[in-house]
Amino acid sequence: MANKTSQHILGTSSTLLGFCLVIISSLHLSDKAGKSLIDEFTTIIVLLFACSSIFSFISIKTENKEKEYKFEQIADYLFISSLIGILGIVVFIIAEFWKI
Repeated sequence: MANKTSQHILGTSSTLLGFCLVIISSLHLSDKAGKSLIDEFTTIIVLLFACSSIFSFISIKTENKEKEYKFEQIADYLFISSLIGILGIVVFIIAEFWKI
């Protein structure tokens, strides 16, 4: 039963991609980008979310059931990897800027 999560992944990963771009922008506006690696890690997460969105979209649009399932699985794995990456970034931000 393919294509049961692609619609959710597409919307959510696009939203979280925007969230990551806000993190990068705020780091550059506060001049903290040069002092930490958070913006580099966040850029990697942005790429993962973008790829997740693309594979999710392809999964929705394809008519071949095997490819649909395969693309949905790829989108799912990229999405969960991105979520774990955001968790790591949040922990890193807390540790870096609050000096825990």
